[in-house]
This record gives sequence, C-alpha cells and structure tokens, in this order.
Amino acid sequence: MLRSMKLFSLSASHPFGDKVAQSLGISLAEHEERDFEDGEHKARPLESVRGEDVYVLQSLNGDPEQGVNERLCRLLFFLGAVRDAGARRVTAVIPYMAYARKDRRTKSRDPLTSRYLAMLLEAMGIDGVMTLDVHNPAAFQNAFRCPTHTLDTRRLFAEHMRERCGDGPVVVASPDPGGVKRAQGFKEMLEPLLDREVGAAYMEKRRSEGKVSGTLLTGEVEGATVLVVDDLVSSGGTLLRAAQACLDRGARTVVGLAAHGLFVGDADRVVSDPQLATLIVTDTVPPTRLDADVASQHLEVVSAAPLFAEAIRRVHENGSLTELLEGPS
Repeated sequence: MLRSMKLFSLSASHPFGDKVAQSLGISLAEHEERDFEDGEHKARPLESVRGEDVYVLQSLNGDPEQGVNERLCRLLFFLGAVRDAGARRVTAVIPYMAYARKDRRTKSRDPLTSRYLAMLLEAMGIDGVMTLDVHNPAAFQNAFRCPTHTLDTRRLFAEHMRERCGDGPVVVASPDPGGVKRAQGFKEMLEPLLDREVGAAYMEKRRSEGKVSGTLLTGEVEGATVLVVDDLVSSGGTLLRAAQACLDRGARTVVGLAAHGLFVGDADRVVSDPQLATLIVTDTVPPTRLDADVASQHLEVVSAAPLFAEAIRRVHENGSLTELLEGPS
C-alpha cells in the first residue's frame, strides 16, 4: 500500500500514465483540464494533495494536437497548482524530456535550453525530476539544483534481447562518439546475461547546419549481430548511417534500439529500410507519426511503464535506484 502518494498524468500522456499506475497497483489521481476559446487552458487536481507525495507525469513530445511548448506550459502550470495546494513533495515525471539535446554551446551565443528548462521546472517549486535516457545525463544532472532521477534502458533492452542474439558474435555499437558511454553501459549489462563477451563499435559523426557527415566505423563487426544503441530516433538518419556502415563491414544483421521514437520527417522510409532488421523503442512516445503498416512490420515497442513504476515506488519509500538500474553490486 502506497500511503500518502498520488500520481497524476496529464491528458496527453494518459495512456502511459495509466500503465504506470497499473504497475504500481493504484489508480491515477483525478484532475481537470479545460481549454478556452482564446487558446489558454486551466488544469487542477480534483482531489486533495495536502501533505501528499505527488508525482505528475507528462512526456514532452509534440504531435498535431499539442506541440512541445504547449505540453511544457501545461506541465509547469499543473506542477505549480499542486505545489500551491499544499503537496508535501512534488516530483515531475517526464518520460521524454524535450530540449535536453542542447546542453552546450557549439556556436557563438547558442542557448543552453537544457539549463533553461531546469530553471522553469524549479521555479514551480518541484522537489525532484525523473526521466528516461536523457541525451547527456551528466549535463542534465548539472542543470538542476533539485534531485534528478535519471533512468535508463540498459536492463530493459538487455533482458529483451537476451534470447534474440543467437549463438554468433554480438557487437554493441554507438551511432556517434557522444553515445559511446551509453553503448558501453548496455554492453556491460548484456554480457553477463548472454554469458559471453560482447564486442564494441562506434561511428564517426559530425553535424553542421543540420547536415550530418562522417563515415569512419571503429570496431570489428564482421559476421556479428550488431545492436545500435541511441537515446532517441528523430528522423532515423543517424541510425541508418550506422546500420549501413556495419553491413558494409560485413555485419550479419543490424538491430536498432532507442528509448524514444519521435519519428519525424522521413522516418517511415528509414524505419522500413531493409538494412535495419528491426527497430526497438519504448512507449514513452507513442509512434503516432509512423505509418501504421510500417510500425506493425518494422517496430517493436517495449514498455517502460514498469521501470517508472518501480522507480516512483522507491523514491516514495526513500529507497535507492542503483540496484534497479545496475543490478546487485
């Protein structure tokens, strides 16, 4: 029994929030969202939160009905309303965190949107924030002054792939140098589950003015099942470049794994490209932008709801997330 705890999920993320609540064995707390003719909105809890440990869930992906900025605004206002209503502790649960990719200046006068987002959330009086596979965990944690609970997909995907790697060589690859640490963590999680050594590889990548270049592949992939691991798939171009490079170097098959599937632009063509055996994502962002046939034939969705549920349970009980993410030491 989770005493003195309430979980709210704003309407745009209600299906995922409902799965988290079911995994916790509770019902979502009731709330109201109203839209006004001038474009403004109001959201408020419909039950008392005074003295409660409150979790508010909203993914910050956009779709044709609600853009990223509107979802952020709704989340901020609801967090403020819960704090004003006397909640003892307020945690923002943001399965997909928008604006996290811009965490450093690469050009003169660049914005640091990850830090600005942290300032906005903290201005609402939150006590903590929970998210999954942010682009740069260290930069994300440093942007906040409140506790950050940064979940990742290492164990989730490793257990999913455990029976699917076959008996041949397996290589974990990063599609760019910035993701090497993420790929290394996944490799270290997968090796004991497979009970054999797993190889490593990574792709060169340079981005300028929205154009991606770089063709160098470091690592031995010949004859291997290559698992290309990333935090998100946007248009899918980076993932496809890595798959092509691995196949050109003799890889037997390539599987893509990413926490978040945004699927913008030409993603239908990329996801259905035969160079990718399959693409595996979580349900933090529903694949509504993909063609239904493409999604059913080429996409696998692994639910992250049980992971979030257990993390919320542990935070509520002032427990540790280390064993949940990394396993027993």
